[in-house]
Amino acid sequence: MAAIVYFRKVSETEEVVEYEFGDDPDDFDRRLTMDKASCASTVQDAQIDHLFLKASRKLNALHAERGAWPERGMSVS
Repeated sequence: MAAIVYFRKVSETEEVVEYEFGDDPDDFDRRLTMDKASCASTVQDAQIDHLFLKASRKLNALHAERGAWPERGMSVS
């Protein structure tokens, strides 16, 4: 079974980047925050599940690859 997660940047400060994410690109229902210094993520609803981990890992990979936090994206596996 395929898994897909979409994400879109909501805000960015010197310390953190906040993203909306979910499995429907037209209806994001969750948020995560990436700490820029540690690249650690937290999820607003405290549900540490596959969708959150997939979004977090993809965001960190894109940041490492591009040197900037992406505006939006997706991960499929």
